[in-house]
Amino acid sequence: MTDVLAERARIEEQVAGKTTIDLLAATAERYADEPGYSDKNHVPEGESWRTLTWGEVRETSLDVAAALMGAGVGTGDKVAIMATNRVEHVLADFGAVHAAATPMSIYNTLSQEQVAFIAGHAEPTVAILETADHVTRWEVALAATPTLRTVVVIEPEARRDDPRFTTWDDFVAGGAARRAADPDAVTTRSGELTPEAPATILYTSGTTGNPKGVVLSHHNVLYEAVSTLEAAGLGGPQRQISYLPFAHIAERVLGIYGPQLEGGHIHCLGDPAQLLGALGEVHPTAFFGVPRVWEKIKTGISAKLAADPNPDNVKLVEDSMKAGLAWVSAQEVGGTMTPEIEEAYRQADEAILGFLKLLLGLDQVQWAGSAAAPMPIEVARFMAGLGITVYDVYGMTETCGAVTANSPTGFKLGTVGRPTPGMELRLADDGEVLIRGPVNTSGYYRQEDASRQLIDDDGWVHSGDIGTLDDDGFFAIVDRKKELIITSAGKNIAPSNIEGYLKESPIIGHAMAVGDGRPYVVAVLTLDGEIAPLVAARMGIEYTDLADLAQKPEILAMAQAAVDAANERLSRPEQVKAFELLPVEWTAESEELTPTLKLKRRVVNAKYSDVLERLYG
Repeated sequence: MTDVLAERARIEEQVAGKTTIDLLAATAERYADEPGYSDKNHVPEGESWRTLTWGEVRETSLDVAAALMGAGVGTGDKVAIMATNRVEHVLADFGAVHAAATPMSIYNTLSQEQVAFIAGHAEPTVAILETADHVTRWEVALAATPTLRTVVVIEPEARRDDPRFTTWDDFVAGGAARRAADPDAVTTRSGELTPEAPATILYTSGTTGNPKGVVLSHHNVLYEAVSTLEAAGLGGPQRQISYLPFAHIAERVLGIYGPQLEGGHIHCLGDPAQLLGALGEVHPTAFFGVPRVWEKIKTGISAKLAADPNPDNVKLVEDSMKAGLAWVSAQEVGGTMTPEIEEAYRQADEAILGFLKLLLGLDQVQWAGSAAAPMPIEVARFMAGLGITVYDVYGMTETCGAVTANSPTGFKLGTVGRPTPGMELRLADDGEVLIRGPVNTSGYYRQEDASRQLIDDDGWVHSGDIGTLDDDGFFAIVDRKKELIITSAGKNIAPSNIEGYLKESPIIGHAMAVGDGRPYVVAVLTLDGEIAPLVAARMGIEYTDLADLAQKPEILAMAQAAVDAANERLSRPEQVKAFELLPVEWTAESEELTPTLKLKRRVVNAKYSDVLERLYG
């Protein structure tokens, strides 16, 4: 405990009295002419990206702050942002902070009713929306939120015939004029910000009912940025791709707060479907992916290997990946590196692994991370086979992101690492992970009962996750406490483990295991909308659409094989006794998934209740 408190005091000293405004000012001065943020919107002729330097980022943020103040935004007011990852989203966030207001990034996929709930609950003064689609999602909220005085649309065609509406360009130009007329106004307002003021309120994506607004202070996010970058070994500017929503805490830490601390060049993607292409352009030095992203990389490579008619090529890759896995495994805590393992990996990297990483755009990655859901061990081992260690980390929105991390100085595949500097973690009697430290939220916005359920009297956040702790101090996450399956025979089963095995088949996109209160486990599966058609084409299967493909005997046989392969690795109570391959695909836009691609189990149970009854019939 003494060491933990000493680490905490060391980081507290670094961030004492500061806000993100201080970080941006220092970084903009140090890297004034260096690229800060880029995106693919309104790209200048002859260029691949539109880019703002760090100096331009700060100056424009101050113009945005002046514009917000001119729109009546006061200290502590809320500024709602619904936009994809692009330069304007970042500038809106930074500008709101400089106006001593609270920026709130809101998931782009929320329905009108969900948006109206958040707007009615948070009562923003200004909404900054990107597209006509976003304006449509805000229609109910626009009519029902009396505090909403101004709506700024980033794309001009999204503007409505409403006196509250203005365009981004006009808004920022007005702010620049206000700054020119009164240069000290923004500085005076920024001075009202304190480290305990909210840096953001993030509304959780709502797997269990209405979203809850997690309040995160400037002190929270500064401590998190310092401790996370330290744990990851990410000192100095990095080249990164930002593609997860800015409403996701991991993206905020890595794409907003971390860069303000260390600088770097962040490439924003408005469409995650562009990720693989962007990797080939950017060749990031640091890259973060939720498990689904790493699964897609694995299934893509696996499908191409399966389609290669030359067995010598396949054997070369397989043998090389064995050398890569041995090399990564030797670096794990408890592993032993030998000259033979080093040499075998060097040869494998020269023979094919280096080329594969170059094709993926991951050849310059110094740190690769994963979080948001447990990383299937087979996916982690597959990436290790390429010579890429994916460092799994663990945290919550309520803890401002990571509170444990694997890192180059100590990692074990299949775990989420050790506590980050200054953080306390322990397991409750029932295995629930409890967390205490400077990154913990003060509570949910205007929801005292929920806050009391989250944080106990001793300051421990109750995560709702069941974990384990090994002798070397590494935590692993078993599953969500509320999602554990307890069969009618009283067996406790972690569904994510089953689902991870099922998704190892390249044709399976998503899987959900069911069995709570039932005599045995069943599963509903969906096809991978990208890989399954490629497999079908290789097999010469004719079909009209994905629903038709899901009924083809050859595909059903592959799904059965996936279930059989999973069952071979599961205990008898965990084994899937029946399954159905659904004629649909689950995506970020579908109601079965959250915007961060986590299953909404309650939705799936309700929507496919007839399927489940049939499986148990």
